[in-house]
Amino acid sequence: QVQLEESGGGLVQAGGSLRLSCAASGRAFSSGYMGWFRQAPGKEREFVAAINWARGNTYYADSVKGRFTISRDNAKNTVYLQMNSLKPEDTAVYYCAAGRYGGTWSVSGRLDDYAYWGQGTQVTVSS
Repeated sequence: QVQLEESGGGLVQAGGSLRLSCAASGRAFSSGYMGWFRQAPGKEREFVAAINWARGNTYYADSVKGRFTISRDNAKNTVYLQMNSLKPEDTAVYYCAAGRYGGTWSVSGRLDDYAYWGQGTQVTVSS
């Protein structure tokens, strides 16, 4: 059973930075992809960023491109989301997710392409 545990959320002022971590366990993570999503109060869960375990290729939502960086540490089965230049509209619960499919180049921004989800970590950006 795949388990995902997020950490690193918190309260930060606009313009500040946070780094989220997602520790994955339960199976080998040598291929396939991981993603970060977020959900603000009253809104649908939305895609933030994704990365492939094997090649490290990445994919970002337009709203975070240039500000957020997703990375992975294969030895630790951990994925990170470095968030810089944070804005109040980035306030949300951030979820880590493990992809449903394998592959050495695959990434996805679709919720349905993810099979496992973490509990989420709150990120609050004050103005």
